[in-house]
Amino acid sequence: MRNRRGASWSLEARPWAPAKAAGKVAERLAEWGFETPRHLDEVVRLAVSTVVGDGGRRVSVHVSEQDGRALVLAFSHRPATPGASSGETVLPALRDLGADSCGTEVTGEGRRVWALLTLTPAPADPP
Repeated sequence: MRNRRGASWSLEARPWAPAKAAGKVAERLAEWGFETPRHLDEVVRLAVSTVVGDGGRRVSVHVSEQDGRALVLAFSHRPATPGASSGETVLPALRDLGADSCGTEVTGEGRRVWALLTLTPAPADPP
């Protein structure tokens, strides 16, 4: 994440993790001076719930910003199991929510689900 702003959080892989992650990402984007993108909450919740569903103990959530775009990534840290879904349902859902681009990868280190979103600068406060 050289030459761009970024943040990450490690969360327990529990049912409350998607909501907590969505709040953390929205808060960080606001700190960086951006409006909350439309459907950000749903995008983050979907990505995180997908990796929580892998059954590991922890997940990590990463957000970075460069040139007015945010990359949101959720990672399961659980080795892939035979028959693990490759993203047939999550990718169309992320696109339907307005992700500019999205992807998923299942490896021996875990599943990654990511989405790229366009950001809008927050209006400046009046003097």
